[in-house]
Amino acid sequence: MLKEVTATRYITPLREGGSLPGLVEADDFGTYVMKFTGAGQGRKTLVAEVVCGELARRLGLRVPRLVTVELDPVLGLGEPDQQVQDLLRSSRGTNLGMDFLPGALGFDPLAFPVSPGEAGRIVWFDALVNNVDRSWRNPNLLVHHGELWLIDHGATMIWQHNWPTAETSAARPYDASDHALATFAPDVEAAAAQLAPQVTADLLAEVTAEIPDVWLADEPGFDTPDALRRAYAAPLLARAAVIHERIEGTK
Repeated sequence: MLKEVTATRYITPLREGGSLPGLVEADDFGTYVMKFTGAGQGRKTLVAEVVCGELARRLGLRVPRLVTVELDPVLGLGEPDQQVQDLLRSSRGTNLGMDFLPGALGFDPLAFPVSPGEAGRIVWFDALVNNVDRSWRNPNLLVHHGELWLIDHGATMIWQHNWPTAETSAARPYDASDHALATFAPDVEAAAAQLAPQVTADLLAEVTAEIPDVWLADEPGFDTPDALRRAYAAPLLARAAVIHERIEGTK
């Protein structure tokens, strides 16, 4: 399971995204970018972050370490923004934290060249999880110590928002024409040969086991958290073998 920490200080809101994440300190003396169950799509966004982040890590891609963060809304009482206070009040309990990468810069394709191999691995992974939020307008990539890091996977696996149509939704092609790395000649075929065999049922079971039960409770159509975990794994297992043939816009 993900490491569990408790927030001890709410530092500041981060206003780059619509979900209004915040920077917090925790009882392990770490600093985390925190995403809240009370924001946007709620816990489903956090589930997507866990599944994609932990899967990416196991496939050798760089993502900030994830933890669960226990939040007492009293930490936000000194925050003057009423929107932030409301967000913290509605997010009591288990939230998600990502290691803060001090000194990291937003990815600039004109200043940071990316090899076709690395571009191919990232495009292939984004196609696997159907990431619609890694465009040149909003790359969701950071450069930290000269290396490329992947962040913000909340807008992935859109099939989770309508489970009865998940199989049909997951079978659709992936349009990479607007992808932040499309101009770097991504070698998707090589990426598929390297990464697809690693996406096994056992690996996906390991990844989905990282999702806290509390984020999986009371989902219509599923009797147990483990049944919902299997539903998250199934489309990814099916896509892994064939998604490289369904990526559009990289030629």
